[in-house]
Amino acid sequence: MNMASPDNKSFYQILKSFSYAVNGIRTASLNERNLRFHLISSVIVIGCSFFFSLSYIEWIVVVLAIGGMISLELVNTAIERVVDLITEEYHPLAEQAKDIAAGAVFVYAITAIIIGIIIFLPKIISLL
Repeated sequence: MNMASPDNKSFYQILKSFSYAVNGIRTASLNERNLRFHLISSVIVIGCSFFFSLSYIEWIVVVLAIGGMISLELVNTAIERVVDLITEEYHPLAEQAKDIAAGAVFVYAITAIIIGIIIFLPKIISLL
């Protein structure tokens, strides 16, 4: 098969788009303290999930909570970057955009904490 065939070209375009995504995650994790906190928290939660032998459904919920939290933090970071790119001056709408995005992360973080309490608290109590 020729390397320049349409199938190979599409495959390489897909790989290239994945590399952009990975680069975005890497850039954000190196530059955003909150994302690093969420990543470290995720590793701890995954460790606890193995320790407590979560059920299949509990694992799904935990993975969705972690994936949602990290995704939302990445979106928040992207919004902050775009706002900063568009205006260097203070503008109330720029502030509102940043605050609303941060608010979305905060709401999801509270949701993830509640999920963690529902799943892990009974397991922790049973150890005591």
